[in-house]
Amino acid sequence: MKNLFFKIKIAFTLALFAVLLGFNTTQAQQIKNVVLVHGAFADGSGWRALYDILIKKGYHVTVVQNPLSSLEDDVAATKVALDNQDGPVVLVGHSWGGVVITEAGNHPKVAALVYVSAFQPDNGETALQWFQTAKPAPENGVLPPDSKGFVYYDKEKYHAGFCADIPKDLAAFMYSSQGAFAGKCFVTPVTHAAWRDKPTFACIATEDKTITPEIQRAMYKRSNTKTTDVKGSHVIFMSQPLAVAKVIEEASKVTVK
Repeated sequence: MKNLFFKIKIAFTLALFAVLLGFNTTQAQQIKNVVLVHGAFADGSGWRALYDILIKKGYHVTVVQNPLSSLEDDVAATKVALDNQDGPVVLVGHSWGGVVITEAGNHPKVAALVYVSAFQPDNGETALQWFQTAKPAPENGVLPPDSKGFVYYDKEKYHAGFCADIPKDLAAFMYSSQGAFAGKCFVTPVTHAAWRDKPTFACIATEDKTITPEIQRAMYKRSNTKTTDVKGSHVIFMSQPLAVAKVIEEASKVTVK
């Protein structure tokens, strides 16, 4: 009887160990879903080079088309994409998209955040507050709101100020395909900064003329974000997609809670 009891105990222990081992393996598995959120003065088509790289690496990639009509609307559009994912997600935001993922990143499927030359406000802060913390670069072409409250980028400065390291014809296409960006977005505060609760990574564009590296470093240092310097303009996800993909891949290896 004692021998039988001992065998049952051993079998139970091994079974429990196997279950726990399987559970831990599942929790540590690589995240395969990536959701990309574009910023102002652009649209989702700019992600194509990065998309191609990530797809070849086996990721499932979703590109959000932000309405750019308000922070609430952009967050809602991002949450729709997140709802449709089949598992944990790396949520990536560029520029204004950083504000969007800061709010939308509270979604339960978001396991990690990646900021790509992006704003990263805290609770109660706005993008404009951070934009005003440093003197604008001479090449910067962000214009004041027009009579309807929309903000555009100066066409004459778009290439040099926004995307100097991509070909002029591509820059011209980007300018022509940008969405109408509601100025109120810049002054809408974040209510709950997701980076306070989730693993956070960032790519600093070292030659950025739109959100200067000085601003990026200050935001990411404050939040203790893991940063990677990438030599390039504000659109490093286009000009240096391999470098940005590497950071996303690193983020995809975080332990899922």
